[in-house]
Amino acid sequence: MPSVAVLHSDRALVLKRARRSACGDADKRLTGPCHRNPKVQREPLFNIPSVIIALIVALAAIHGIRTLVLSDDQNIEFLLTFAFIPLRYDASIVPGGALPGGFGADVWTFVTYSLIHADWTHFGVNSVWLLPFGSALARRFGTVRFLAFFAVTAAAGAGLHLATHAGEQFPMIGASASVSGAMAAAMRFAFQRGGPLNMMRTGDDEDYRVPAISLVGMLTDARILIFLGVWFAINIIFGVGSFSITGGEQPVAWQAHIGGFLAGLLLFSWFDPPASPIAPPIQHQDDDFGATRH
Repeated sequence: MPSVAVLHSDRALVLKRARRSACGDADKRLTGPCHRNPKVQREPLFNIPSVIIALIVALAAIHGIRTLVLSDDQNIEFLLTFAFIPLRYDASIVPGGALPGGFGADVWTFVTYSLIHADWTHFGVNSVWLLPFGSALARRFGTVRFLAFFAVTAAAGAGLHLATHAGEQFPMIGASASVSGAMAAAMRFAFQRGGPLNMMRTGDDEDYRVPAISLVGMLTDARILIFLGVWFAINIIFGVGSFSITGGEQPVAWQAHIGGFLAGLLLFSWFDPPASPIAPPIQHQDDDFGATRH
């Protein structure tokens, strides 16, 4: 019997040493008896692209300077120079040079108006919507493409506003057109299988690089159609757009919202990076009506 006990002790010693060796092995498995408290990798609670943070900070800084630093006269001069004013493009009413900025302002105000907000509520509403949809696009497009997209959708919103408000003297300000464009563009991939709003998502950056749906395909996707309905309802009820320099109430510039939305929807493939050559393309059409380049 004693010899049996010795054999069991030797066996236990060997097993103990083997376990120590396994626990000290280079690959250090995260599961099993060696690790009672494994470290589980978790996605950060706030995982916002730096370009979105920088853009929101810039919007806040611009509004802060306008409200806290500039005098009333300086603020009006600032708005006349950088807000979008349809009257500027009517030579029969405003002779050349009547508004500050000259020809340069005729060009840059198509974009700069989107960096100005009427009050902190206006800024807050646009920022709240920019965070999810802008972040999704920034992850997919990258910094440079996203900023170009932001500028183009802003210009599209200003263009449609100009077409429907020719000669109007009230300035338009706010990032709503670009935010609307981001919402529209995100619909092209967010609901797709494995996309960031799909139940099959993995939680990593690959969710934002799934193949995009074609424009025709969007018309048969109930989730996208519901999203469209919700967007138009929110745009009508809560849309924020055109404001008077003097603070008087002006109607919402909903045409600018639609202009930005349509630009984001139709021009998505202009900014969408080419698919990785490693992954075979899922669809072979090369136009928006068939499929994107992903």
